[in-house]
Amino acid sequence: MIEYTHESQYKNFEVYIMSDSPRSSKSRKVLIEGSARHVHLKREDVEALFGNGYTLRKKRDLLQPGEFLTEEKVAVTGPRGTVERVSVLGPERKASQAEVSMTDARALGLAAPVRLSGDVAGSAPVRLTGPAGSVELAEGCIVAKRHLHITPADAEAFGIDGRETVRIKVGGERGLVFEEVAVRVSENFFTEVHLDYDEMNAAGLSGEVYGEIL
Repeated sequence: MIEYTHESQYKNFEVYIMSDSPRSSKSRKVLIEGSARHVHLKREDVEALFGNGYTLRKKRDLLQPGEFLTEEKVAVTGPRGTVERVSVLGPERKASQAEVSMTDARALGLAAPVRLSGDVAGSAPVRLTGPAGSVELAEGCIVAKRHLHITPADAEAFGIDGRETVRIKVGGERGLVFEEVAVRVSENFFTEVHLDYDEMNAAGLSGEVYGEIL
């Protein structure tokens, strides 16, 4: 059994914004956060998995405004196996989906494509199981494409406005450059890079870490 962990360790981030951010200097550093396997659910599937009239219970807010980790867990099942205790993120969405790592997908026996969240057309089928029942998704399991959430102001400050992808360099003993990092720009975003834990572990990243936009 593999359990989702998503502990936030960024208590000093406000200090960083004030002293070493693209708004106040020529720094091209950006916060990197590991994104563990998780699911998003639509209303009908919340009720199928947890019971009629059920409401997801917030455990804590995530860094992206309006998004939160819930108390709920589900099992994700493919042809070869099951991953238990996969966290549900809120709020509810228009369509349900599961985001797993490439390692997870292989263990589950799924040919999950690398996609941005929400792009699930033609993706892998998967079964989700909760305490009240199961749902079979004809499509909806993806490996999340590495991406950068960024505000328009930060995109302009970094000189990347209008770009679809960037490269992110990380240092350390297993330092490397992540290619093809998708750029997602919105006034509603908090500026940070999302990598899955296959990628985080490949670079030996943990805790509060930053990368450099190349």
